[in-house]
Amino acid sequence: MHIDELLLQIHNSQVSSPTLRIPKDWTQGRTVFGGLSAALLYAAIREKVASDRPLRSLTTNFIGPLLPDTDFNIEVTLLRDGKNVTQVIASAIQEGQVAVFSQACFGTERESKIRVESQSRHQMPLPTKAKFIPQIPKVTPKFLKHMDLSVVEGGLPFTGKSHASVHGWMRFTQPPAQITDAHLIALIDAWPPTILQMLRWPAPASTMSWNLEFIHPHQPVAPDDWFAYQADTRQAADGYCHSEANIWDKQGELIAISRQIIAVFD
Repeated sequence: MHIDELLLQIHNSQVSSPTLRIPKDWTQGRTVFGGLSAALLYAAIREKVASDRPLRSLTTNFIGPLLPDTDFNIEVTLLRDGKNVTQVIASAIQEGQVAVFSQACFGTERESKIRVESQSRHQMPLPTKAKFIPQIPKVTPKFLKHMDLSVVEGGLPFTGKSHASVHGWMRFTQPPAQITDAHLIALIDAWPPTILQMLRWPAPASTMSWNLEFIHPHQPVAPDDWFAYQADTRQAADGYCHSEANIWDKQGELIAISRQIIAVFD
C-alpha cells in the first residue's frame, strides 16, 4: 500500500478518532515502521489545525509496538490554539494501550528584525540511483521497499565500523502525488540508527523519543526529489544513543533538524 493511500484514509475520515490498519509491508521487525506511525499521527493532527500555520516541531515517543494488520485508533487533543502558536497531541491506541504519542507545535510567520541564515552545508553529489541494503527476506526491514536510500558514508548495520555517522540521500521509491510534511516525517526516519554500524553482529535497537524541527524551504519540492541526510552520534553509553541529523532539499537548503534517543540491546 502506497503512503498516499494511508494518509488519504485519515484525510477522508468522517470521525474524530479514525481507525486504521497498517499492512505488513510497512513493518520494521514486529512493529509498524516508526516514521510511518509518526507521519500518520501528524496527519491526524494536521486535520485539526488551520492550514496557514506551518509545523515547527514534532516530538514523538514510541511507547510500545504498533502491530501490523491490527486495528488502532488515533485520538487527537487540541491543547491550545493561541494567536500565533497551536499545540496539539495525538496518540495511537491499539488494544487499549497507547503505542505511539506525538506532540506537534505550529506557528504562524511573523515579521522580525532577527534573521540568522543557516551555515549548515554538505558536499555530497546527487546520486543517480539507490545504493543501500538489498531486500533480503527476514533481514531487511520490509518498509524499505518503499524508500530509496543512497549511502555516501557509513550506514550499513552490523559492519563493525569504528565511527557512528550516516550520510546519504533519500526519496520515495514510488513518488507521492506531492511532498508534504507527513511524507518528510516518514522519509527522515528511514535510515538505521547511527550506532548499529559499529556492531559486528545483529542486535535490536529502538527509538525511544524523536524530535523533528522543521525549517520550511523557499524552493518548490518535487515528488521525486532526493533529500540529503547527515546524522552523527553525539554520545552513546549504557545502552542508549543520542544522535542528531540535518536534512537538506535538492538545492542544499536546510529543511529539518532531527534528534533521537535510541535504545540498543547488544
